[in-house]
Amino acid sequence: MTPTLQEYLKAFARLKRCVPPYVLAPDKPAQLLSLIEQIDNGLVTNNNQFEVNADLVATFKENWLLLVQTLHQENFAQPFYYLQSEKAEGKPYWLIQSNLGMQINAHIKSATRLSETCAFGCFDSELFELLTAPVTGAMASNFILNTYFANEKPGFLEAKYNGKGYLHDQEEFILNERQGIYKKVIINTEEDVFVRNGLFKKLVPKIYNYQCSFTGMQLSSTFNHSFVDACHIVPFNQTQND
Repeated sequence: MTPTLQEYLKAFARLKRCVPPYVLAPDKPAQLLSLIEQIDNGLVTNNNQFEVNADLVATFKENWLLLVQTLHQENFAQPFYYLQSEKAEGKPYWLIQSNLGMQINAHIKSATRLSETCAFGCFDSELFELLTAPVTGAMASNFILNTYFANEKPGFLEAKYNGKGYLHDQEEFILNERQGIYKKVIINTEEDVFVRNGLFKKLVPKIYNYQCSFTGMQLSSTFNHSFVDACHIVPFNQTQND
């Protein structure tokens, strides 16, 4: 039997989040919201493959900072792995696929290591189809917010509407840092490093219109691949300057 939207929403309402008497962990609902947001932003195409990249990790971190008021520690990799244990109508609706020759038999704590080991995560085909439809996707997102983050929902939606939050701040920093101003950047976690490096390699080629600064050569791909890489001439670890 193929689960309906209502069956998936029932499954979302009973996420396994901890063992009593501990405070219920918010990581799985925050991860589900982040995955749906990736679909809404056009970052996941019809291939239903969610790669562990800077956009997804930063979206999760942004949503965590906007929604989580408890003392739980943010860890992107944990819900990305443990969502596999959740089921709708007795059927798992989230799966992760390892890269060729690798195995993921336990929770990997590092986002960098997870990106090296994991090829992608994916929803089951029925759920993915529902989430890619604008109406049912919005219903799922609203249901998760109302179920787990009702008090934080107004501020969350206001921040998203006005382009405020962690991801926006990181992009602004990389794109607008003044030339020649060297300063020490405080990087709090390994995930911050992962996000900053990933966004730098994504954003800087766009600034130069995917054109090589030395040769003037510009290459394009009909498959959306980039043949131009962004890197530092003066190493970032020496100057902390983008």
